[in-house]
Amino acid sequence: MLRFKYRLWLFADRLFGLLVRAVFALLRLLGPDAGPRIGAAIARNLGPLTSANRIGRENIAGAFPEKSDAERAAILRETWDNLGRVACEYVHMDSIWDFDPQNPEAGRIVASPETMALYERLRDDGKPAIVFSAHLANWELPAIAAAKHGIDSAVLYRTPNSPAVAKEILRLRQDSMGMLVAAGMSAPFKLARALERGKHIGMLVDQRFGRGPRIDFLGRPAFANPLLAQLARRFDCPVHGARAIRLPDGRFRLDLTEEITLPRDAEGLIDVAAATQAMNDVIAGWVREYPGQWLWMHRRWR
Repeated sequence: MLRFKYRLWLFADRLFGLLVRAVFALLRLLGPDAGPRIGAAIARNLGPLTSANRIGRENIAGAFPEKSDAERAAILRETWDNLGRVACEYVHMDSIWDFDPQNPEAGRIVASPETMALYERLRDDGKPAIVFSAHLANWELPAIAAAKHGIDSAVLYRTPNSPAVAKEILRLRQDSMGMLVAAGMSAPFKLARALERGKHIGMLVDQRFGRGPRIDFLGRPAFANPLLAQLARRFDCPVHGARAIRLPDGRFRLDLTEEITLPRDAEGLIDVAAATQAMNDVIAGWVREYPGQWLWMHRRWR
C-alpha cells in the first residue's frame, strides 16, 4: 500500500513537473517584459486572497508602526507585484542579464563604478570571501552577477519540495550561478570546503532559523541563521553584502558593500551572535530603503 501511494505521488509529481515546464515555455514566448508584467498583475490580484497576505500585513505593521494603514497597504501591494515578477523572470534571466562593463548604465542591469570595482577586486584578490544577500527585488541576480564577473563561487539554495519542480529550477540555474549547494545537513561542510579552496560563497540570510541566535530585526526579536558568521569566524575572510534593486521599466541596479567589519570577542575571534546581528542590520537597512521589494510573506518573527 505504501509503495502504491509512493508511486502515485511520483506520477502526480511528474505531471506537475510537465505543467511547470509548459508554464515556463509559455513565459518564454511572452518575453522578459510581458511575462513579468502579467505575473505581477496576477499576484497583485490573487495574493490578497491567500493566508500569506495576512502574514505579510502583520509583518509590515510590526516593522512600520509609524506608517498609516494606506502606506502599509501600498507596501504589501508592491510586495505582491515584485513576487509575481520574480516568479516570471526565472526563465528570462539569460536575456535580462545584459550588463555591459563598457556601458554600465545602458541596459536592464546597471551598476555604479564603485560596485564594478568591488566585483573586480573580489575576482582578482586571490582570497576567499563570504557574501550575504536577502529576498529583495530579484534575489537570483547577485549570484548571477558574481558568476558573470568571473568570481569563482558556491551558492547555497533551497530545493523545492517537488522533485520535478526542483529539476526544472536547477536546469534554469545551473549554467548561470557557479557551483550550487543544496540546503541540508551537508551544506555547511560543502561551503567550508569551498572557502578552503579559495572560492567565494553566497547565501540568503534573511529568513527565520529557529536554532540560531536571537537578534533584533526591524525592531523586533527574531531568530537568525548563524552559518555565515560561523564560517567567517573559522576562516577570518572578508564579508560583503550584495543585493539587486528593482528599477522602473524592468531594470535592476546591482549593489555590493565594502567589506563589513564584524564584531570580535575577547580572544580576537569573530563573535558569531554579534556578527549575525551585524549582517542582519545591513539587510534591515535595505528593507527600510525599499520595503516593497522584500518578501514579507514569511513568518520571520514567529
